Amino acid sequence: MAKPKRVYQSWKGNNKFLFDGRLIFGPDAKSLIVTFTLILVPVVTFCVFVARNLVHEFSTGSTGYAIMVLAIVFTIYVFLLLLATSTKDPGVVPRNSHPPEELLGYDSSASNEAGGKPLPRTKQILVNGLPVRVKYCETCMLYRPPRCSHCSVCDNCVERFDHHCPWVGQCIGKRNYRCFFLFVSSTALLCVYVFSMSALYLKLLVDDYGTIWKAIKVSPASVALMAYCFVSLWFVGGLTGFHLYLICRNQTTYENFRHRGLRGDNRINVYDRGCTNNFLEVFCSRIEPSKNNFRGYVHEEALESSKVGNIQVTEVDNSGGDRRVKVEEDLEIGDDLMKISQRRNSQDIGDIRGRGSDRSPISRSELDFGFGLESQFSSRSESRHSGW
Repeated sequence: MAKPKRVYQSWKGNNKFLFDGRLIFGPDAKSLIVTFTLILVPVVTFCVFVARNLVHEFSTGSTGYAIMVLAIVFTIYVFLLLLATSTKDPGVVPRNSHPPEELLGYDSSASNEAGGKPLPRTKQILVNGLPVRVKYCETCMLYRPPRCSHCSVCDNCVERFDHHCPWVGQCIGKRNYRCFFLFVSSTALLCVYVFSMSALYLKLLVDDYGTIWKAIKVSPASVALMAYCFVSLWFVGGLTGFHLYLICRNQTTYENFRHRGLRGDNRINVYDRGCTNNFLEVFCSRIEPSKNNFRGYVHEEALESSKVGNIQVTEVDNSGGDRRVKVEEDLEIGDDLMKISQRRNSQDIGDIRGRGSDRSPISRSELDFGFGLESQFSSRSESRHSGW
């Protein structure tokens, strides 16, 4: 009997794996070489032509050695963050082996004229007491969780999809966004550090030789490093500032650009819990384990996926009164799907306010708030959680 394949060996996405599925990369993982080079070469140049000379300039103490050691340690830290971002599962949602509605008589190929049940393209769920419609993914054959999107590069549905970053060769999502932000912000600080120390060394040379031109002739590497760090800082520094803005609003890059392009900037963000709580969510919340056992065997994975028909979204009240969304596997889908089928257009705005949400009433023109996902109010009579 042939030994069954492991999950990573028969993976349907475009990912690449190393060390028997322990590390997962995007299809453009070779770009990591470019990113490593763009960081390593300037730092080596700094250590050889600037930091080493600063050791002699501050020969009376340990300041010169501290400058070099700090640059090396900081660079190692940046590389570790880069590897953590690139090799971690960003939050890939496991694919279904068949559409979840097949078990209940739905047929994705059936037409209305034939009298069959067409597969619903969207489903409505509640997020913080307000309804959002989630879309069905044809490729993964599942209803995407809130804030989930299908990455065309990796060919996977990724939870809290932010964007696909070619510089790290990986999707940025729910499980590696923290590492990505720390990598970008730390790289920006490294640029500031190298720029400042190079400028300090150039100033000391000006004091010794009297003119800036003689100082440049003595250490052209300092000028080159200052120019390189200045240009790089516009990129990584601007990216850091942009993601700080996104964290304050609890948005992703995907949501921000799609939101801006479709509706302007005046729609309600149902995920915004306040600036402080948004930061705590990104930097202090527990990172959930991967939903994929890449080193498991295929027949075991298929057995587990056969038990999963859909996903259930429920509301959870925390101690502060804010509602959080909990996405979990729903093994008993019959009752929940029956509730969905009974849902129609009997909406009542006052009922939504009666759920306990602290939001003020909103007009019909403001209901399409889901960052490109259409939404509408559901009746108060539906249960506090609905199937996908």
